Amino acid sequence: MPGLMLTTHESRYATVEETCAALTSSIEANNWQSPATRDMTASIAKQGITLDKQVSIVELCNAKYAQEVLATNPEVSTLMPCAWGVYEGEGGKIYVTGMNMGLMAKIFGGNIAKVMGGSVADDEAKMLAPVIAE
Repeated sequence: MPGLMLTTHESRYATVEETCAALTSSIEANNWQSPATRDMTASIAKQGITLDKQVSIVELCNAKYAQEVLATNPEVSTLMPCAWGVYEGEGGKIYVTGMNMGLMAKIFGGNIAKVMGGSVADDEAKMLAPVIAE
């Protein structure tokens, strides 16, 4: 099931930090906001636990789309803001992963399907295009 719920792409960039910076630039260039980038490796290290690979989370939000969804379905606020995981995989390759918005939209249906499966999915594809290797 995780293979269906998530999409994963190889980054064009050599490091997690470069990939996060490129994502943030692309997010902002597409009139979205990136409220935070969270270095999960550092956060976990503060608790005395070592994570062998670099992992970060880049948050992204579009207030217009958030309002459209939350006006009718405030319960999905638990899924906001949207986020992409950026991590170091096997062989040092860097990957970007996120929710499969098209599938998630179909599962929820209604207004969520309209917004997340339409505008959000389209915008996410545009934002990812300059960052992923595919």
